[in-house]
Amino acid sequence: MSKSSRRRVRDKWRLKEWYDVYTPSYFGELNVASIPCSDPSILIGRVVDNTLYDITNDFSHQSIKLHFLIIRIEGKKALTILKGHEYSADYLRSLVRRGTGRIDCIHGIKTKDGFTTRISTVAFSRNRIRNSQEHAIRAVIRDIIEKKAKNLNYDQLCHEMIIGSAAKAGVGSDIYNLAKKIVPLRHVGIRKSKLISFPAKLMEQTEEKPKEAPTQTSNQ
Repeated sequence: MSKSSRRRVRDKWRLKEWYDVYTPSYFGELNVASIPCSDPSILIGRVVDNTLYDITNDFSHQSIKLHFLIIRIEGKKALTILKGHEYSADYLRSLVRRGTGRIDCIHGIKTKDGFTTRISTVAFSRNRIRNSQEHAIRAVIRDIIEKKAKNLNYDQLCHEMIIGSAAKAGVGSDIYNLAKKIVPLRHVGIRKSKLISFPAKLMEQTEEKPKEAPTQTSNQ
């Protein structure tokens, strides 16, 4: 590399400043990443990946992946909302047992404050189950998820789905406590969520229609 090329590379990096990425308030407003960038506007829409372990420092939570979407820059702070979460593939496989049943449910819901998200719930029974029992459990899941969406804001729903479930409370616990009356269960949880759209005002835009959550983000 010529001296002029090295100088251009150094100059490019000299123009960059560091921006700290913070989790939303329902995840403690923690600094979970720092990103160098010369133009902070290109950070909007970028997704930062973490685990629940990074939030709670509980080693048992490292199997839950969190995806935070940068929506706004304030000074040197990049503010986020939860774009989604998911069980790690290894953890999900570890829940499977021979001779047991698995029930998967996927629901698209809209929260009280206008966020549209897709929630994937999974339940594992202790023994094989009949079709009638599976249908009954799905009905319980659907009823609880829809009631939560009707009565909770998105931040409250996220807290119940992830923080609450990790503490054996919240959405997963509510489903478990009702569904176990139908058939003995080993595990119930929200294995995945994905934000589909959210109010545009979060990104300080003027249009009234909900903004779709980006599926990909541009690199610096």
